[in-house]
Amino acid sequence: MEIYTNVNDMSWKPHPIAEGVEIKSLVTQKDDGLNVTCLLVRIPAGREIPEHAHEEQADIVYPLKGNAEMQVEGSGTLSLEPGVVVRVPKGVKHKIFNVTEELLVYDVFYPATI
Repeated sequence: MEIYTNVNDMSWKPHPIAEGVEIKSLVTQKDDGLNVTCLLVRIPAGREIPEHAHEEQADIVYPLKGNAEMQVEGSGTLSLEPGVVVRVPKGVKHKIFNVTEELLVYDVFYPATI
């Protein structure tokens, strides 16, 4: 396990379910032996992450830059912008849409997804 990584040296990879959206895997169980997954997610303006649920993981969404909306089952539509945090319990449907300015999100899943 490396204790130091320059994220700028990492390449973006396609998001597994959202076309045009990219991720960087910062911390994974596979690479780091930890029971958590931490990602950077880049969503260009006009793109979205379709409705889905993580049956085994909770999802913590922390926007670093940009603006969008997030719909969370049972909580309605929420504004995504720097300074807010959204905690999505496991099994709860959610989606990110109406991305008006490129959105960069620090996304944490626990237990680990990868």
